[in-house]
Amino acid sequence: MSDRSTKRESGFSLLEMMIAMALGLVVLGAAVQIYIQGVSATWKVTQRSEMQQDFRAAANILIKDLSLAGAGLGNGAAIALPSATTPVYGCDQSGACYINGGSVNYPTQGGTPYLYGLIPGLNAGPTPTSSPAGHTDTVTVAYTDTAFYLNCYTATVTAKGVVTFAPAASPTPWPTPGCLPTGVATPQAPNDGVVGLTPGDLVLMTLNGTQMVVEVTGAVTSLGSNQYTVPFANNDALHMNQTSGAINYLNSVPNNATGTAPVRILVVTYYIDNSTTPSRLMRQVSGHTPMPVTENVVYLKFSYDLFNSATNAPVVNQTDGGVSAGLLPNQITKINILNMAMDSSVKGAQGGYQSVNLQTSVSARNLTYNNNYPQ
Repeated sequence: MSDRSTKRESGFSLLEMMIAMALGLVVLGAAVQIYIQGVSATWKVTQRSEMQQDFRAAANILIKDLSLAGAGLGNGAAIALPSATTPVYGCDQSGACYINGGSVNYPTQGGTPYLYGLIPGLNAGPTPTSSPAGHTDTVTVAYTDTAFYLNCYTATVTAKGVVTFAPAASPTPWPTPGCLPTGVATPQAPNDGVVGLTPGDLVLMTLNGTQMVVEVTGAVTSLGSNQYTVPFANNDALHMNQTSGAINYLNSVPNNATGTAPVRILVVTYYIDNSTTPSRLMRQVSGHTPMPVTENVVYLKFSYDLFNSATNAPVVNQTDGGVSAGLLPNQITKINILNMAMDSSVKGAQGGYQSVNLQTSVSARNLTYNNNYPQ
């Protein structure tokens, strides 16, 4: 008989293998969890950074326009408008109106509508579905366009609803003194392809001593020799060009009525559009189609500080712009942005719900020439 030696094979038992696998799964799961948390944190930081950049850009545009309220409109920053039909804002040349699905009338004083340098819009905006706080506000500012030198021309009524813009004399150099900045020899043509007049623009003119605001309704036509005709036809979208009215309408002055230093004015309205998802902060200029400033803006609220010259005292934090205190928009000294809120576009466990809010104040320096700012 021969002896057979027996060798034991080295290896893991089933129990050892199961323990090792369990430990490996724990380590792997922890690593995956750490990775997921890192990706989620990176996503949230990136999302918040992008949201803050968009929000900052929108806030800068809004604050810049608010700070220009009334600039170039003269002392008082209040211009009487034709009154047969109350003029409106918030509509464009297609006939569409956008502020909460409609238009907004200019405020009236003694039965006469006025274009002020700043027009509050308490609860004039829609109620966002994501906000239980109620109606949003709008705000409208008006100021002159200093980049377009229309004031270098003389305006003459040549037919009903038609005005011709021309130099006062042969431009050698340009005959209107003081209308051009240093280094500029001639103004842009009214039909300039970049800054010229287009349908929906508003022009402020004084004809035969009557100050009026009119809306461009068609293309500008060149007559040669720096002369241009501009149509201001009836039935314009903003009801500025009326055939009758108490005062301040184009057809109230005769043909050949003339005026100097006409200017284009920019009437800029900010409002929230919740007809799309997500909601957007919109900016509309005069009678042109509104343009989005940024998405995901869900709330917009203002209040206003005013100065009561009769009592020589400030009236602060008026959400209606001073109406309840018997004051007028051109007595506003400060605009308070109570709440401009933006929500993140991606919500849920991975994206993470985030929001930013703006609360600040802007001085309305151009609405009054008096030192009426409370300390």
